[in-house]
Amino acid sequence: MRAMRAETFSGYQGLKLIELPKPAVTDGKLLVRMTVAGVTPLDHTILSGKFHGSKAPLILGNEGAGVVEEGGGTDFPVGARVMFFGAYGAFEDGTYREWVAVRKEDLCLIPDNIDDVSAAGIPVAYLTAQVALTLAGFRAGKTVLAPAIGGSIGNAVTQLARALGATHAISSTTNHAKAEQAKALGFNEVIDTSLEKLGDGVRRITSGYGADIVIDGIGGEVLSEALGALALEGRATTLGYSASRQTTIDVTNLIVPQASIRGLNMFAQPKASIRAAWKVIVSLLKSGAIKPIVAKTFPLTEAADALRYLVEGRPFGRVVLTVSRQFDGGKT
Repeated sequence: MRAMRAETFSGYQGLKLIELPKPAVTDGKLLVRMTVAGVTPLDHTILSGKFHGSKAPLILGNEGAGVVEEGGGTDFPVGARVMFFGAYGAFEDGTYREWVAVRKEDLCLIPDNIDDVSAAGIPVAYLTAQVALTLAGFRAGKTVLAPAIGGSIGNAVTQLARALGATHAISSTTNHAKAEQAKALGFNEVIDTSLEKLGDGVRRITSGYGADIVIDGIGGEVLSEALGALALEGRATTLGYSASRQTTIDVTNLIVPQASIRGLNMFAQPKASIRAAWKVIVSLLKSGAIKPIVAKTFPLTEAADALRYLVEGRPFGRVVLTVSRQFDGGKT
């Protein structure tokens, strides 16, 4: 089978197309023929040698969609379309390949109204968003801020919060064109930080109240500014650092409103939390209340270009790799 493997963690040039045997199915695993793999900022972090615990050579990709070929039983019968997320692509070989042996507990059936391209970009973004909202004590009527509307976490949190009854589901962008694109897609509470500060925008939208919950996947100064928008007893969750690992915190932004901040590591979440999150997400996908946004697809062999586009192009929506030769018309 074909696979795009990071032979070294040395940047884009470290990715190489190789041939490997199809993985064997062992107890507790199913064989999935990959159709589409999600491309995430974590893939780039690993490829750049900046993620703890990963070792080269490594096939990247910790989410994707495909078809069960062997070992699924009655829950995931042969031919079933599935999507999944796990330690793949970080601590074991991932989804940038034609077949993957997947743990049964990591799988979720793809709703009939969702195509494989959309499904491949669902697991990481929406599971992270739903788990983060749950841990932050979200319930209908809360005000939520998730910066970076074009990014996977900002978009997923905003969609989920809105669908689940948030009074305000606020996001932001530094790009005026993205702000207009977001508005055209129905995101009406997006702060254009090229025109106003993040905190000022939150206070404007909430009539001075602030954000009960902040879910930040960007880090850097965005996190610092977001903390200044917290409402009384607000809760902030930090779970990414695509902007920077370093930030400056004004402790009064936590002390005065008696707010709190916590980190989230999805690899450390209990399986029960993941199952509960899937249940919410699938229900909302089936009803059409949330809709994955895909910016661009690339064939498997152009994985390096896909990562470059994600990181440097900063698109609005997900980037995915078409893996199956049949699925992408034989182009790869």
